[in-house]
Amino acid sequence: MDPTVASWRRQQRATLLAMRRTIPPDARHRAAEIIAGKLDDIVATRHSPAVGLYWPIRHEINLLSWANEMARRENLVLCLPVVVTPKAPLEYWRWTQGESLARGIWNIPIPARRDVVFPDLMLAPLVGFDRTNYRLGYGGGYFDRTLASLRQRPMVIGIGYEFSVLKTIFPQPHDIPMDAVLTERDAPPSDWRNHAG
Repeated sequence: MDPTVASWRRQQRATLLAMRRTIPPDARHRAAEIIAGKLDDIVATRHSPAVGLYWPIRHEINLLSWANEMARRENLVLCLPVVVTPKAPLEYWRWTQGESLARGIWNIPIPARRDVVFPDLMLAPLVGFDRTNYRLGYGGGYFDRTLASLRQRPMVIGIGYEFSVLKTIFPQPHDIPMDAVLTERDAPPSDWRNHAG
């Protein structure tokens, strides 16, 4: 990657993560509710049988409750990303609420048992994004590597906060755009930014 772009991305990542830490819990919960409502419509329209989730870390939007409810209501298969080999594509392992979890890389919870699933709808947490649906993540490249490795690409939806939009992330040849980005932008005017300390 161009060193100038890499440096710029590190700076943007640090700024956005610092901003995310200021969001009050009730505002994070409200953002999750708004995005869950949008996801309900997408799942109902697509009839997605397998949804690739993420375990929320570092104040990411928590959609686990939504996913568990949808799995019960719509008979969805849920799966979580697992780093099996560093710097290699992720695997998605089947997960049901209440099942045993283990600690994966960076201590992120993963299913205790390997049961590989190929999701047809993949949710990708965002640190930042641009309006052409390119994603700024944590810098490991796992999501792009995973998408590049799949024979049949799932629908990929980025999940993030509206303040995280950037004019561009300066996409590089290895970057793969998502199909859509969902944020809390339908929130009422008294959103978290009016309460951030």
